[in-house]
Amino acid sequence: MTDKPEQALVVFTPSGQRGHFPIGTGVLAAARSLGVDIDSVCGGRGICGRCQISLAEGEFAKHGIISRPENISEKTAAEDRYDDKRGLMAGHRLSCQSKILGDVVIDVPAQSQVHKQLVRKRADTRVIELDPVTRLYFIEVGEADMHEPSSDLERVYKALQLQWQLDDIDLDFPLLADLQKVLRKGKWSITVAVHDKTIIAMWPGLHESIFGLAVDIGSTTIAAHLCDLDSGEVMASAGAMNPQIRFGEDLMSRVSYVMMNPGGDAEMTKVVRQTICDLAREAAETAGIDVNDIVEVTLVGNPVMHHLFLGIDPVELGGAPFALATGLAIKQPARDLDLDIAKGARAYVLPCIAGHVGADTAAVVLSEAPHKSDEIMLVVDVGTNAEIVLGNKDRLLACSSPTGPAFEGAQISSGQRAAPGAIERIRIDRDTLEPRYKIIGCDFWSDEDGFDHDTPVTGICGSGIIEVVAEMFLAGIIDQDGLIDGSVQARTERIVADGRTFSYVIKTGEPDIAITQNDIRAIQLAKAALYAGTRLLMDRLGIDEINNIRLAGAFGSHIDVKYAMVLGLIPDCDLKNVHSSGNAAGTGARIALLNRQSRIEIEQLVKNIHKIETAVEPAFQEHFIEAMAFPHSSAKYTRLRCAVQLPQGKTSASGKPTARKRRRRR
Repeated sequence: MTDKPEQALVVFTPSGQRGHFPIGTGVLAAARSLGVDIDSVCGGRGICGRCQISLAEGEFAKHGIISRPENISEKTAAEDRYDDKRGLMAGHRLSCQSKILGDVVIDVPAQSQVHKQLVRKRADTRVIELDPVTRLYFIEVGEADMHEPSSDLERVYKALQLQWQLDDIDLDFPLLADLQKVLRKGKWSITVAVHDKTIIAMWPGLHESIFGLAVDIGSTTIAAHLCDLDSGEVMASAGAMNPQIRFGEDLMSRVSYVMMNPGGDAEMTKVVRQTICDLAREAAETAGIDVNDIVEVTLVGNPVMHHLFLGIDPVELGGAPFALATGLAIKQPARDLDLDIAKGARAYVLPCIAGHVGADTAAVVLSEAPHKSDEIMLVVDVGTNAEIVLGNKDRLLACSSPTGPAFEGAQISSGQRAAPGAIERIRIDRDTLEPRYKIIGCDFWSDEDGFDHDTPVTGICGSGIIEVVAEMFLAGIIDQDGLIDGSVQARTERIVADGRTFSYVIKTGEPDIAITQNDIRAIQLAKAALYAGTRLLMDRLGIDEINNIRLAGAFGSHIDVKYAMVLGLIPDCDLKNVHSSGNAAGTGARIALLNRQSRIEIEQLVKNIHKIETAVEPAFQEHFIEAMAFPHSSAKYTRLRCAVQLPQGKTSASGKPTARKRRRRR
C-alpha cells in the first residue's frame, strides 16, 4: 500500500477559490481544476505570457495559511527567456511554469483573467465583462507521417482536443486552401482563432492578438471602433460621412430614391459596405495592425440603414405597417457582406426592435441598461429620427418620433453639420442682446483675446442652434410661442425685418449668419415631436415625471442639457439627473463585440420591448400641439425654474396666462 502524496492548500485571490493539491502540481493546472479564471494562449508552454500570477507572502489567518516564497518553485528557463524578450512584471511569475511546493496564496491580476472587466469611466460607471466569442489557441500539430496516415486537418482537430479539450471543431471552408502552407511555415506549430466551434483564422507559430470592429451605421455618419478582443481596449476609431447622403438627406428620401430608381438599393448597399471597408483599413493603419487580424465585426443601424447594409430593399419601411424583412440578429461570414477583413471573419448584426426602432436602439439599450434599473429611465437617441426608450427592469416601451434633420443643421438657413468653423456655443447678453460664440476648432469665445477673427465662421451646427434659440427665448427676443418680437428692434440692430417676420443676426459678413422665424419654427416642430413621443410613453406607463434621463447620439452628447430643457425637448427633470451618454449605439455595438452573453441578452430583450407606433396614436397630436410652446404650453417645469430664470408668460387683461392663437391657412 503506497502513501498518498503530500498535499498543499492553495488559495486563489480575488476569486477566493481554494483546494488541496499534491506537491509539484502546476499553478495553472490547479487553477483550471478549480475553475479559476487564468488566461493562456500557448497552452502552458511559457511563451505567451498571459498567465502571470504573483505570490502573496505572509500569514493569512482567514485561510489558515502562511504563504512563503519557498512554497513555489524557482523560475524556469522558459520564464527567463520570456523575461529577457518581453519582461515579466515585477514580482510576477508564469503560472504555467510554477509548481506548488507548499501552502500558498496566489493572486491573479486583472490582466491575466480571461473574463476581464472593462470599466467605462462615466457618470454611471459600467462594467463590461470581457468574454469574446472568438478566442486564440496555440497548438503543436503532429507532423505528417507515412506510417500514421491522416490528413493535416485531422491532426489539427486532434491537437485542439488533446491540448485544449476542444471537441467537434470545424474549419471555415475557404481557409482549407491555406492550411498546409501555414502548418509548414510554423514548423507544425500554429495559432488558430475559434469562433464558437469554427476555426475562422490561423497563423504560423504563436499569434497573440486579434481584433474586432464595432460599427454604428448612422444615416449621416458611420463610426467604426477597432477593439483588441483580449483587453477590450479601443485601439483606433474612424468615421466618415455616410455616402448614401447623395441619394437623399434623410431616411424617407432614400426610400423614395429606391422607389423611383430600380436598383437604387443595390447602389446604396455597395457604397455603405465600401465605406466600412475603408474605415476598417483606416483604423487598422492607425493602430499599426494587419487588417487581416480583424476577425469579428458587430454592426448596428436604424431599420433603413440595417436593410440597406444587408442588401434588403427598404421600400416596405416607407409606409404603414412599416414591416421589417427581419428583425432577428444576423450572423454571417463577413465576406458574404463584402467586408474585406480576415478571410473567415464573422459579422454579427444586432436585432431590431420594430419597423422604425432599429438595431441602433437595441445597442443603446444594451449600453444604458434601462432593463437593469429599478428607477424609471428615459433614454433618447437624438437624430433625424429620435428613438425613445422608457421604463425599467419591469417594463420597457419604445417609439420613434419624426424630429427631422433640423437638430443636425439641415432645414436651418445658416445651419450646417458639425465641422470646423461652425458655431457650437452661443450666449446672448440680456441687456444689450449682443451675442458671443464659440466655433468648432477654436478654444476661445468670440469676445476673448485668443479668438482668431480671421478664422472663417461658416454656419451654425445642431448644438449651436439649440443654444441660440434657447438664449433668444431667455433674453426675450422670442416669446413662448416662438415668435420673434419685432419691438425689440428698438433695443438692438440685430433684429431685422425679414418679409412679414423678423430675424436675429448673429454675424454679418461672408457669410451672414442669422436665425430666421422659419428656423425657429423648424426647431419647434422637431422638439415638439420629440417631447410628444416621450409624453406618449409616459402616458402608457402611467407616470407624470421622470428623474433619470439619458441623451444619446453624437448630437445628444454635445448639447447642453439645460438648453435642451429650456426649449422643452425633454420633460422637466432635475438637471443633475440628465446625462449625456455619447455614442451609446456605438458603445452597445462594442459590448456585443466583447461579450458573448450580451448577444443572448439583447436578442431576448428586444422581444419584450413594447413598441408604440406614434403615427396611429391620437394622443400624439395633442401632445405635439402643446409641446410647440417654449418650454411647453401647460407643463410647469418647476424643477427647471429652480435652475434657470424663465421669462414670464404673456397674460390677458384678466391676468390669466394666455397663448397666442396661431393663424390657420386655408
